[in-house]
Amino acid sequence: MRRWFARMVRRLLLLVAVAVLAVIGVRIYDIERGPPLELWHTYLPPEPNAAAIDRDGWDDYLKAENAVFTGVRAEVTDKLDETDRIPVNRYFADSPVNPTRFAQDWNRSFVLEPAGTPVGAVVLLHGLTDSPYSLRHVAELYRDKGFVAVGIRLPGHGTVPAGLTDVAWEDWLAATKLAVREAKRRIGPTAPLHLVGYSNGGALALLYALDAETDDTLARPDRIVLFSPMVGITRFARFAGLAGIPSILPAFAKAAWLDLLPEFNPFKYNSFPVNAAVQSYQLTMALQSKLGELSSGGKLARLAPVLTFQSVMDSTVSTRAVVSELYGRLPKNGSELVLFDINRNAKLGLLISSASDDLLAGLRPPAPRNFTETIIANRDPSTSEVVARTTDAGATAEVEHPLGIAYPRDVYSLSHVAMPFPTSDGLYGLDPDPSDQFGVQLGAMAARGERGVLIVSLDWLLRISSNPFFPYVAERIAEVIPAPAMPAPAAPAPATPESAPAP
Repeated sequence: MRRWFARMVRRLLLLVAVAVLAVIGVRIYDIERGPPLELWHTYLPPEPNAAAIDRDGWDDYLKAENAVFTGVRAEVTDKLDETDRIPVNRYFADSPVNPTRFAQDWNRSFVLEPAGTPVGAVVLLHGLTDSPYSLRHVAELYRDKGFVAVGIRLPGHGTVPAGLTDVAWEDWLAATKLAVREAKRRIGPTAPLHLVGYSNGGALALLYALDAETDDTLARPDRIVLFSPMVGITRFARFAGLAGIPSILPAFAKAAWLDLLPEFNPFKYNSFPVNAAVQSYQLTMALQSKLGELSSGGKLARLAPVLTFQSVMDSTVSTRAVVSELYGRLPKNGSELVLFDINRNAKLGLLISSASDDLLAGLRPPAPRNFTETIIANRDPSTSEVVARTTDAGATAEVEHPLGIAYPRDVYSLSHVAMPFPTSDGLYGLDPDPSDQFGVQLGAMAARGERGVLIVSLDWLLRISSNPFFPYVAERIAEVIPAPAMPAPAAPAPATPESAPAP
C-alpha cells in the first residue's frame, strides 16, 4: 500500500511538472509572436522607494520626480531609432501626444491652490498605469470650492511603462502618506481633509484611512470619495506572476509583460507589465485583510463616510467586492454607494448577455442597510431618460429623483475607466472641448472598418472612456465639500459720549 501511494505521488508530481512546462512553453511561444521590447519597456527610471519617501518631504519628492523625467528624456526620447520617431509615439519629442508639448504635463504631481486661504485640503490618488491627469477635473472642483488639491504621481507612473516592472505597492502607500502630510502642512490641524481615489488609488485611499484608525501618527480623513475602487480584482491576478517566470532568462524578457502595445496616450500606459498586476493584487489582499481585521474588532466606528461611484459592469475591478467587502462591513456612518446600471434602452439591448442584464439584482443586499444606496438607471426600459433611485441607510423605501440626463443610445453601459471624466474631456470625452487639446481625442473615436487594420483592438476603442452623468457626480461631490465658514458678524460698537443721543 505504501509503495502504491508513493508511485501515485510520483506520477502526480510528474503530471504537475509536465503541465507547468507545457504552460511555460505556450507562454514562451505566445510572447515570441508579439512585438519586440522598446526603449520605454527596458529603461527603468530610478524612483525613491518607500523608505526614502517616508524619510523625505514633498520638495524632495518633486526633486526626485524631476530627475526621473530628465532621465526619460535622455535615455528614451533622445535615443529613439528613426523608426520610432513617429507621431503616434508619445516618447517622440515632436509627436502631437508628447506630454511636454502641453501647457501643463499632467503626468507630474501637482498642487492646485484656491483663491484666498484654503478652507480644507484634498489628496487625489490616480489609478494603475494612469497619471494625475485622471483626477484633474475633481481636483479643479475642489479647488473652486476653496480646497487646496494635492495630486501625487505614484511611483512608477507617468514616465515609461518599465517604471512598473520594479515598483512595490508599499511605495505607493508611502507616497499616499507623503501627500497627506503635505496637504495637512498647507491647511493646519483643524481644517477638513478629504481623500479621493480612483481604481488602484481607491484601494490606497481606503488602506490609508484604515491604517489611520489604528495609528495616531497618521492624519485621519474627514471624507473619502472613490471612483471604481480596486477593492477586489479577478482571480487571474493571483497567478499573474507565473506568466513572468520565463523572463528570468534574458532571452525571454518579454515574458515580464502581459501587454506590449504602442504608447500613443500622453497620460496613461498602454503596455502592462506582470509586476503591475501582482502588486495590485497584493494591495487588494492587504486592504481586504485590514477591512476584515478592523470590522471583526469593532474598530470601524470612527471611519470617515465613504462616497463611491461604481459601474455595475466593470471588467477591471470586482463590483461585487465593492458591495460586499467594503460596504457590507461599513458602520452606519453616512456612507453612500452610487451604482450605474446598464442602459436598458440601448440599441444593442438584444445583444446584451443575460448575466449582465441580471447582475444588478444579484449585487444588492436586502434593505435596510447601513449605507445609502443610489441606483442610476433608466426610468423604464422604453426610455433613455435616467433617474436616481435612492434608499437611505436604515430605510426600505426607494425614492426616485429625475436627473434631467439621458443615456446616449449608442452607449450600453459605463465602464471602469469612464467614471472620473466628463464628456467634454479633451482626451477621453465623447464630445471633447476644442480648447482642451492633448494631441488626440481617444474618447470621440467611432471606428468602423475591416479587422487587422488598426494598431489596437476594437475592444480598446469601443470601451467608453467618459461619463455622461459626470454633472451628477460633480454635484454629489460638491454636496460633501464643506462650505467655507462665514465670519461671525461684528458686535456693534459701544456708544461714545459724542454719539450718544442728547437727553
